[in-house]
Amino acid sequence: MAYYESIFIVRQDLSEKQVETLTNDYAKIIADNGAKIARTENWGLRTLAYRIRKNRKGHYVMFHIDGSHDAVAEMERQMRLNEDILRYMSIRMEELPTEPSVMVRKSDYDKGEAA
Repeated sequence: MAYYESIFIVRQDLSEKQVETLTNDYAKIIADNGAKIARTENWGLRTLAYRIRKNRKGHYVMFHIDGSHDAVAEMERQMRLNEDILRYMSIRMEELPTEPSVMVRKSDYDKGEAA
């Protein structure tokens, strides 16, 4: 099995509940293809560096996936068909990180929850 990090951006006009539903749908696609999701992080609504399809903001979601390339390829195929997904990117990793991502640590620090 290989390790992957996959990040996707969802349109800004979707609610948190709709983003959660999309996240669960893609997690099910991964599970149906014999892989598992080690971690899911929802980074929330963030400003984009440039406009994408007339959107200035987007909901960011990150998966850490332990599985085959076929599972990731099927998830990306489904993302290409969904017009709510603005961008996605999956990269192969040597090992999965054990700590939360920098984006989550940064948001915890901004909220005053850092130690």
